[in-house]
Amino acid sequence: MKYVHTNLIAKDWRKLSDFYKTVFGCKPIGPQRDLRGQWLGDMTGIKDAHIEGEHLLLPGVSDNGPTLEIFSYPEIIDSDKAVNACGFAHIAFEVDDIENIMNLVAQEGGSVLGQVVSNDYGDFGIGTFVYVKDPEGNLIELQRWER
Repeated sequence: MKYVHTNLIAKDWRKLSDFYKTVFGCKPIGPQRDLRGQWLGDMTGIKDAHIEGEHLLLPGVSDNGPTLEIFSYPEIIDSDKAVNACGFAHIAFEVDDIENIMNLVAQEGGSVLGQVVSNDYGDFGIGTFVYVKDPEGNLIELQRWER
């Protein structure tokens, strides 16, 4: 068994993909996708489904992934996302400089959700954390560890 990818549905997959490439150093892997056909409609339950996007290799993983899959449909359902919402809540990146990445997130169209906090986890080290949002409101946890 192998974990393969996490999917984000974007209003504008190119813009969101560029955000993750710029801020977190993700790299495109494989061809860009332009998927349609009866098989896709059958799989998604969406008549005449059409998906465009790409897979991004996440930092710190092998060349085989896992990846962040960023796709767009011509028609999407928009909803508010919250830290305590049921279902997938956030993705997390360990970074060397939280303040710098927070600034880059804002510079690239994202926002900061809460305050930077630190907590002592004993033998595991001191963790520093903050939640930010990408330009489409998806939650990202930034973390730094002092061991």
